[in-house]
Amino acid sequence: MTKKIDRYIFFRMLTITLFVMMVLIFIFIVIDFSENSEDFTDKGATFVQIFGVYYLNYIPEIARLIIPVAVFIACLYLTGQMAERLEITALKAAGVSLYRLILPYLAFAFLMTATMSYLDAFVIPNANETRIAFESEYLSGKSDKVDTNRIFRQESENSIFKINYFNPDKGTGYRVDVVNFEGDSISEKMFIQRMIWQEEKQHWKLENVRKQTFTEMGYTEVHIDSMDTTLNIYPRDLTRKTSDIYQLTYPEAQNYIQSIERSGAGGVELPKVQLFGRYAYPFSIIVVTIVGFALASVRREGGKGFYIAAGLAVSFLYLVMMKVIEPFGGQGEIDPMLAATLPHLIFLVIGVSILINARK
Repeated sequence: MTKKIDRYIFFRMLTITLFVMMVLIFIFIVIDFSENSEDFTDKGATFVQIFGVYYLNYIPEIARLIIPVAVFIACLYLTGQMAERLEITALKAAGVSLYRLILPYLAFAFLMTATMSYLDAFVIPNANETRIAFESEYLSGKSDKVDTNRIFRQESENSIFKINYFNPDKGTGYRVDVVNFEGDSISEKMFIQRMIWQEEKQHWKLENVRKQTFTEMGYTEVHIDSMDTTLNIYPRDLTRKTSDIYQLTYPEAQNYIQSIERSGAGGVELPKVQLFGRYAYPFSIIVVTIVGFALASVRREGGKGFYIAAGLAVSFLYLVMMKVIEPFGGQGEIDPMLAATLPHLIFLVIGVSILINARK
């Protein structure tokens, strides 16, 4: 009997979640299209381009935002429906505990967590890149795409440089300016015609260098035909199209954080919190499943109205807590990993506590 119940709950959760997701995605697309339709038509975008390129690549990002909400709604609706029909009471009378009944919910939650983690790690960043490229062409003033032909980086705590053009296929940068500081004063400038990555030696070869050294008396200048140097920058750091952690794949985000740590520039806490937050966010599906099941498993006065109100309240508090705690981690006041995971741990404890009380 329990296997049939497991299958029933699992597939009902799946169908309700997919239905809620389709409704929310449809609403989002309708609203977004109504806001941007004039820009689309003014720039000459075709129907196929709008829906086959822009919105098709927008759906993964929308899905990432709404999957926990959709699962939470599905859990509240299905469990509340079973409680209203006294099905949960009958199952408990037949010897099926709430702890046993929640297992198919958790199986579904783990499946959705794994799916969302994969989407967030690999699918969404690539889809966003295509979407942002479309925005830069057809939606004026909306794109956050970075011009990679002019790259600014902080190589170390006291050094910054600008590359006017970088060829990733050749590992070569052209017209590179490097500025070194001592305190608030410039101590050295280098104007480099070309810098070439030496894969075997793992360092850069600089060609046609004009080097200026500054002192209290002025500056001296020398010309160097070729020199080898070690910089805290690798070619992969120069091919990154954005520094927005949410737009990078997991490996790209890790490389970006490592590049900041190598430079000693500071300010690494915020991107760490954001990356840990991306790791932790899919597990919110498991948390809201436990909270939703615990809230709805006991028949309550108010019926569906109670579940809707509870769902909205929990979702709002969950979101607020994530947004409130993140800045503390970004400023280094608490550990970045703790800042990213604390809201999920708090609501997990709340959900388990409600479940224990519901069992009594």
